[in-house]
Amino acid sequence: MIPYGRQDINQTDIDAVVDVLRSDLLTQGPAVPAFERAVSARVGARHAVAVNSATSALHIACLALELGPGDRLWTVPNTFVASANCGRYCGAEVDFVDIDPHTWNLSVPKLREKLAQAKKDGCLPKVLVPVHFAGQPTEQEAIWELAQEFGFKVLEDASHAIGASRNGEPVGSCRWSDITVFSFHPVKIITTGEGGMALTNNDALAESMAMLRSHGITREHNRFMYAPCGPWYYEQQMLGFNYRMTDIQAALGMSQLERLDGYIERRNVLARRYDHSLNGLPLQLPTVQSVNQSAYHLYVVRVKRNATSKTHQQIFEALRQRDIGVNLHYMPVHLQPYYRELGFTQGQYPQAEAHGDEAITLPLYSGLTDREQEQVVIALRGIL
Repeated sequence: MIPYGRQDINQTDIDAVVDVLRSDLLTQGPAVPAFERAVSARVGARHAVAVNSATSALHIACLALELGPGDRLWTVPNTFVASANCGRYCGAEVDFVDIDPHTWNLSVPKLREKLAQAKKDGCLPKVLVPVHFAGQPTEQEAIWELAQEFGFKVLEDASHAIGASRNGEPVGSCRWSDITVFSFHPVKIITTGEGGMALTNNDALAESMAMLRSHGITREHNRFMYAPCGPWYYEQQMLGFNYRMTDIQAALGMSQLERLDGYIERRNVLARRYDHSLNGLPLQLPTVQSVNQSAYHLYVVRVKRNATSKTHQQIFEALRQRDIGVNLHYMPVHLQPYYRELGFTQGQYPQAEAHGDEAITLPLYSGLTDREQEQVVIALRGIL
């Protein structure tokens, strides 16, 4: 089967990992800070905090932004559940903003409308989590402008988007946000096996997240609240977690990072080939704004239900029967049983719901060959 996504591991990656395995420190050694410095330099952010998953990064980011009970976090329904769950981990209420029908990212007009009503009702969000769906940057300038007007914090979920840019500004620079989060899961652009990273230009947020990922403990003398009583002394100053990334993972990430530009280039080439080959079929193809360079973590098409006799499910199952490992990104979060029990219902976010009823994620990864891509196209054309 041709999967929808797959990691690319070469001998350089293997050698980098083996070097750490043969070293004295498998964790809390030099590889993690080196990887953090490399990523922050790549995207132009002042600070980077590596953790064991993007979910962990979202969690500690919310805590650093002081999200808690009585507060509200807004995100989009068209995302992985972690974008919303991070708010629930902090005891906050979660709500959603519908997506744009063309970019499939957060709709800025819908956000503006919802903020205006929330201000009247006295229920503005404390944190907004815009998601760079499939690797295309969101309209961060407009979102940041609204953040200044309505007083909320911006936490970019850029799990799909390392290597992407908007108006030449790399995603992750935090020019238009307080914190940005990347994912290094194996199907993402680069991988550490599992892993994530939070980036920020705010010194206090970086210090807080660094402590939160490691039990809330500090060993820095200038931060101690009490006088140290010996060279072994450390302080737990907050309730933190064991969210650390290992040096093994960081070594793999550092090696992968060197190929990031090549990965982005290949994904864009494959996306353009899909655009050309699928043109004319009863499908809505992805639209990338002219000011954006997408990282193309995913290539998602949507079935035009009025233009074909085949149902969404029939097309999906027929592709899998032909060994094309398609997937769905995403079932709307607000329709998951957990969120339904919180009061969300069908019909609240029609654009995201329509997306979930029509979307099919086709195979796209740097190692996908031209011949394999042709197999996908031939199969899809035959079915439609």
